[in-house]
Amino acid sequence: MMPRLALPFALVARPEPSRLLTWLSPLIALALTVACGMFLFALLGKPPLAVFQVFFFEPLRSLRGVGEVLLKATPLILCAVGLALCFRANVWNIGAEGQLIAGAMAGGGVALLATPDSSGAILLLVIAAALAGGMAWAAITAFLRDRFNANEILVSLMLVYVAQLLLSYMVHSPWRDPGGFGFPQSALFAEPARMPRLIDGARVNLGFLLSLVAAACAWVLLARGFIGFQIRVAGLAPLAARYAGFSQRQVLWFTLLASGALAGLAGAAEATGPVGQLTASISPGYGFAAIIVAFVGRLHPAGIVLASLVMALFYIGGELAQSRLGLPAALTGVYQGLLLFFLLACDTFIHYRLRWRAAGTKAA
Repeated sequence: MMPRLALPFALVARPEPSRLLTWLSPLIALALTVACGMFLFALLGKPPLAVFQVFFFEPLRSLRGVGEVLLKATPLILCAVGLALCFRANVWNIGAEGQLIAGAMAGGGVALLATPDSSGAILLLVIAAALAGGMAWAAITAFLRDRFNANEILVSLMLVYVAQLLLSYMVHSPWRDPGGFGFPQSALFAEPARMPRLIDGARVNLGFLLSLVAAACAWVLLARGFIGFQIRVAGLAPLAARYAGFSQRQVLWFTLLASGALAGLAGAAEATGPVGQLTASISPGYGFAAIIVAFVGRLHPAGIVLASLVMALFYIGGELAQSRLGLPAALTGVYQGLLLFFLLACDTFIHYRLRWRAAGTKAA
């Protein structure tokens, strides 16, 4: 047996973690992320203040830029609110990306049936199909967890790749646009099947309002709804939930189906909004970024909306920094990773403190 490595310190649980610091830790993590990012800019030979301005202030200087931030925040809010419901119930759904793609395919399939003369009601059918598509994809995970006690982390994650391959097949073969010069994409959706824009001169559309409605409904559900109470109890005290007679199956199915429906709606908002068609890369990873957003927002709908705006700013700022300053395209992913790392570090030191071991003391 290998000898256990004795560390010079130990993590000791604090008697009562600070509630103030618990809520402030996302802001502290964001400040540390920005500081670390400026240090990286200096290492890359770029003026940190200039990059900081392009990254965080340039997207907000015009109506079009603000609209782009809101547009990017839409799928993040929808996916993260659904994930927050799951995570609060200790249901670890990691497959929002696959559910988003499934919703985009289901909604996009209905949108392809629309013509310029179609009624505006076709958009309602698109939204309904997207909700059903995301729910159906999440139901696979719920069924396997419920029936065979499969690990929902692995199942939901693996289903992401299945959804990506299925979308790739559809846009390469049955749904490929005959007039698209061989590119893997569907035909452009007719105007009645597109999400209407909210502001002239900006691309932000109806999906953003739907995301705010979804966040508000989730807030009321968690604060006032009986199923919301069951979700909170199941996450905080599973034994107490079982003693109270709460159904773990009901919580499992409800949270996964709700999460899948919201992610599916995010897919439809993206496909029928800024993209306007189905492509093999309908999402740049919104479903995975939403995991970070959910935790930065403290699994609270209001916090998730604010965290989504920050993450959307990362996306837009990263694109501007890439085009104007020649910074690498991976910059957005680096910022996302740093934000999650510092958030976890802050949470660790809020709940634990370092205690240095005396010289010569053996590890327990």
